[in-house]
Amino acid sequence: MRTVLYDGTYLGWLTAVFDIYDHKIEDVVFARDAADSASLFATPHHVITDETKAARVLKGLEKRLSPDGLESLYKAFLSEYDSMDNTLLRFVRHAFASTANIEADLLHTAVWDVQQAAKRVRREAHRMKAFVRFQKTSDGLFYAIVEPACDVLPLIARHFKDRYADQRWLIYDAHRKYGLHYDLDTVTTVSLNFTPTSSTDATNASIFDEREEFFQILWRRYFSSVNIEARKNLKLHVQHMPKKYWRHLTEKRPGVSR
Repeated sequence: MRTVLYDGTYLGWLTAVFDIYDHKIEDVVFARDAADSASLFATPHHVITDETKAARVLKGLEKRLSPDGLESLYKAFLSEYDSMDNTLLRFVRHAFASTANIEADLLHTAVWDVQQAAKRVRREAHRMKAFVRFQKTSDGLFYAIVEPACDVLPLIARHFKDRYADQRWLIYDAHRKYGLHYDLDTVTTVSLNFTPTSSTDATNASIFDEREEFFQILWRRYFSSVNIEARKNLKLHVQHMPKKYWRHLTEKRPGVSR
């Protein structure tokens, strides 16, 4: 068994696939750092991310998969499911070993798992576009905190750049400790390490624009006013707005009566 250590990026994983084929490694366990090594007895193989190697793997896959298939492969990677790295490798090996497109071969467990993981990521990315709530700081930056189950920030960057093209903004993934920052020109990935709060309490009120709390109160009152108590359907509400997102939703914060 060989433990393949890589940097946790998609390019790093593609490079690892290149190395696995190049070194003819058969029994593989992926790890994103030494601490994640699945077995103390496994021989490690350290991957150095290489764009040229990654591009060669992608070029080979482009000949065997449709654009949707390639997209599903990437989105499945972003799902961060347990053992997804190994599932994706089984998917790729199946694709390279077949003369026909394997995307409809749902009886193959790797194909099925990749399709399901990609579906979950697409659904969560769609929800993030609706559930991101920005707050304005005193220096004019709009920032939002999210904690998605999947790593969907790369999938929503274009949406927010197009929609808020005239505003500086930061969307921070509190779970993965990184964010997307837009400076009115480009979107860049930034690494941050702090414990964000989800409300404008006394400990952080000084960083907000002086009108921010007023607008948040207006939004919560609007949300309350449009809800008709007699037609309240909590089950349906939670289905469309799962509770895991409520922590960072302005309209779900307490303190404002109807």
